Amino acid sequence: MSESNGKSNNPNTDNKYLDMDLLRFTTAGSVDDGKSTLIGRLFYDSKSIFEDQMEAIEKSSKSSGEEDVNLALLTDGLKAEREQKITIDVAYRYFATPKRKFIIADTPGHTQYTRNMVTGASTADLAIILVDASKGLLTQSRRHAFISSLLRIPHLVVAINKMDLVGYDEKVFNEIVSEFRSFAKKLNVSDITYIPISALKGDNVVDKSENTDWYNGSTLLHHLETVKVDASDNIVDFRFPVQYVIRPNQNFRGFSGRVASGHVRPGDEITVLPSGLSSKVKRIVTRDEDLEIAYPGDSITLTIEDEIDTSRGDMIVRKNNVPAVSNEFEAYICWMNEKDMELNKQYVLQHTTRTVQVFMEDLLYRMNVDSLTREDATKLGLNEIGRVKLKTSQPIFYDPYQVNQKTGSFIIIDPATNVTIGAGMIRAGSTESKSSKDTSEAGIKSKQTRQKSPNVVWEPWNIPREEREQRNGHKASLLWFTGISGAGKSTIAKELERKLWENGKQTVLLDGDQVRHGLNGDLGFSAADRTENIRRVGEVARLFYEHGNIVICTFVSPYSKDREAAKQLFPKGDFKEVHITCDPKTAQERDPKGLYKKAQEGEISGLTGYDADYEVSDDPALTIDTDSMSVDEAVEEILKLIGE
Repeated sequence: MSESNGKSNNPNTDNKYLDMDLLRFTTAGSVDDGKSTLIGRLFYDSKSIFEDQMEAIEKSSKSSGEEDVNLALLTDGLKAEREQKITIDVAYRYFATPKRKFIIADTPGHTQYTRNMVTGASTADLAIILVDASKGLLTQSRRHAFISSLLRIPHLVVAINKMDLVGYDEKVFNEIVSEFRSFAKKLNVSDITYIPISALKGDNVVDKSENTDWYNGSTLLHHLETVKVDASDNIVDFRFPVQYVIRPNQNFRGFSGRVASGHVRPGDEITVLPSGLSSKVKRIVTRDEDLEIAYPGDSITLTIEDEIDTSRGDMIVRKNNVPAVSNEFEAYICWMNEKDMELNKQYVLQHTTRTVQVFMEDLLYRMNVDSLTREDATKLGLNEIGRVKLKTSQPIFYDPYQVNQKTGSFIIIDPATNVTIGAGMIRAGSTESKSSKDTSEAGIKSKQTRQKSPNVVWEPWNIPREEREQRNGHKASLLWFTGISGAGKSTIAKELERKLWENGKQTVLLDGDQVRHGLNGDLGFSAADRTENIRRVGEVARLFYEHGNIVICTFVSPYSKDREAAKQLFPKGDFKEVHITCDPKTAQERDPKGLYKKAQEGEISGLTGYDADYEVSDDPALTIDTDSMSVDEAVEEILKLIGE
């Protein structure tokens, strides 16, 4: 691995964020819906298989007495799968077109193999939910769609398969689409596409079908090639679970593992959990050479400047950006064992590299996957999903799953058999463990803040946002104006809101001065208080957004990690960061609130843009320079951004 200009040439790091030419997707649905056949058809029609592979499956199909070539044999690799013509294991396949590379997880449809579906979908950017047109929407397809939503897969494709068995009837397609749309109103997925296909015959898989001349959408492959995929890795919050301590001699002591999220450089201030002791990164060591920066997925060894007792299961994080540290929290759990989950029974929880004993203290509710309603229950059975309160023997270091998938997920293991029996996604925290501590004041305040009001999954709304948007006549969206004081955020925001309002749009404007005098009147301007200020604003903005509004937020919000945390609350693409900037001298001359004058006279300190830093986003949706652009011009640019 070579290094230049502080950027890694690892193809799994920088290129992943810059090029975005790789799509990970999974297939799911009920048994025998045609998932493996669909993958085989994609390979066959896109000419992604070798001649000898084709000859082999043709021979195998003929020997089995099948009239058509069984394309499912391309993915069903186990003997039991070929004999039963079902998928049991998760089959990973790779192929490419001139436009994009793909990694496919072909997951089982049988109910008893739902755990395999969770495994295959856990890293996917898109999920294809297959529905048999001749059978309609079944419970297992609903369950897989709900799991995809829990796993925060941003894009769903509902592929209504076997249209040849219903004579390519448009009415059948529309009925299934209508049923799924009604079900999906309660899912936390913003992008769902419906495509009628026949995996066996090839209709609308790679090539447009003449049998469905009533369908005007794209083929499945075209959609896969063109769907916009954002990086799912959290590159803001540095989390490094320690896997192994390397001590080859008395002159070297390093901590090995894989970067779960965020990035790190030599010289960065770090804290080791659970001790709370701090130091600085000395070196980032790899097998080939030292790195200047490491990204998510990089396997590295860190050396630090001070001798701190650190072992497997500990976590190294950035000093002023710590996760929640607690032995009590809540999570959604998908139960994967034939034996029911028992309350207050001892299990084993594996979270990153940390293994602890765990007890299920309370089952808050079980989800009905057909209606997506909550049910009172005292246990979870095979493939059932519920919200559970857990208590561990030692604290774990976590982020909510919606913010950080790597540190927000875990598995449950049966200590008697060592079998994985459950998978969980952390949604809320509880009282901080007495054994956890952090020596930094900001770190302690940050953890207390997270524990008091943690990020949680948004439960289904009484009136879904989509219905509100339809009545309003426009999509909901979030515009986050950020920049130093005096740049022009509030001025532009007020003019923009007036313009939108006059055009009949439903709007809400949240300004820093408003919330500082009310909602956040108890907060100061320390780093921890600034973080809490933006966290609260993000939660309030999401409420207004879910009610179908165009929400405009104007906040200095100087820290990238705080803006990124707010962004994580919204569906991908609906949070648009607008950086309002100008020369600092211009801002000081404008000084609309007299803050710069107070800072110059020593009355206040820590003013962003004067004696405190502002962290500029690497990739804002729009940058407005008010030194060269008028208010009206800025408003026009923002209206273009949101398509108004």
